[in-house]
Amino acid sequence: MVKTEIPPTPGVLLAGGLARRMGGGDKPMRQIAGRTILDRVIARLEPQCDGLILNANGDPTRFSAFGLPVIADTVKDFPGPLAGILAALDWAAANRPGVEFMLSAAADCPFLPRDLVARLQSARAEQNAQLAVAASAGQSHPVIGLWSVALRDELRHALVVEDMRKIDRWTARYRLATVTWPAEPLDPFFNANTMDDIAAAERLAELDGS
Repeated sequence: MVKTEIPPTPGVLLAGGLARRMGGGDKPMRQIAGRTILDRVIARLEPQCDGLILNANGDPTRFSAFGLPVIADTVKDFPGPLAGILAALDWAAANRPGVEFMLSAAADCPFLPRDLVARLQSARAEQNAQLAVAASAGQSHPVIGLWSVALRDELRHALVVEDMRKIDRWTARYRLATVTWPAEPLDPFFNANTMDDIAAAERLAELDGS
């Protein structure tokens, strides 16, 4: 089989969570083995993506140390990852007009796979899909996927007019490729939601060698 060249794929890191189960603040700024979760996410995705941006609301300067463009939601008062994804697609349309697909990833997943973009793009192309999402351990991870820039106006309509908030409700309307990764020796989509998760991540970082 001829290997398909991976098209340029910018990435957006979704950092909109309020970390209520950690006492508030930005989850990606928590540290695991001496490095912030966000630093670990950037290290995983920079080699795979054609540039990264960060989606976060509020004061963008709190992320200035990471050197990424910070974009806020373009749909106001909409708490949820679909708003961040829409903001990223709008950004791509304005700043990267040749790009057809954008990767999204949660900014609190420190062990993302190093072949994330390659496998999602390959599955999307092979299945002639409009979208692609990651999965592991029998569970889909809809925040982590590929999104067609051409669908941004349809997504905006779903958010603003239909008040749609669940990602999988929206993706069900389109041809969707789902790509599964093994969850052993560790689940690459592990995310840190609680202080107990931070403790678990310390152990996983050692197992992962990172």
